[in-house]
Amino acid sequence: MFQIAVYGKGGIGKSTISANLSVALSDCGKRVMQIGCDPKHDSTRLLLGGRTQTTVLDYVRAVPAGKRRLEDVVVEGSRGILCTEAGGPEPGIGCAGRGILTTFDVLGKLGMDTLDADVRIYDVLGDVVCGGFAVPLRSEYADAVVIVTSGEFMAMYAANNIMRGMRNFDTGSPRLLGVVLNSRGVEGEEE
Repeated sequence: MFQIAVYGKGGIGKSTISANLSVALSDCGKRVMQIGCDPKHDSTRLLLGGRTQTTVLDYVRAVPAGKRRLEDVVVEGSRGILCTEAGGPEPGIGCAGRGILTTFDVLGKLGMDTLDADVRIYDVLGDVVCGGFAVPLRSEYADAVVIVTSGEFMAMYAANNIMRGMRNFDTGSPRLLGVVLNSRGVEGEEE
């Protein structure tokens, strides 16, 4: 399985890029799973016709460990794309980065690897690359990293931090698949 982590500043278009990448790969005959790693839990909404789904973290809070099932948190979206959302803690309580770690642990225990996906795409908030949000940068999760940015200062700042974070998990082989310019039309953006 090939795993791609899509990073960038909040609101820069990661979810749209991730959904389009999922659809394009599915159209090429690949079995795709998209995992939203943002507390807003809106990564897969385009793939689900505008519907939201139960997040893994909400599910863990509501369902005892012995009664949890993978199919309750992995939903098939358009073109057969498998969709799941990590979710996040209640605002001001808990750590969203820790929620990613919990999500990966729960999905692993529920048998995510039995889903027979060819490609797994992680849509990750990248304003801050703290420990939890940096997990998909690790080589066991991401074979490749795509950074979505614009020419705006904060988007470039986040892209730089993400690349610096990648260095911490460098395995000796290049993993930056590309940088996507999601142009916002600001003056001097392409420069």
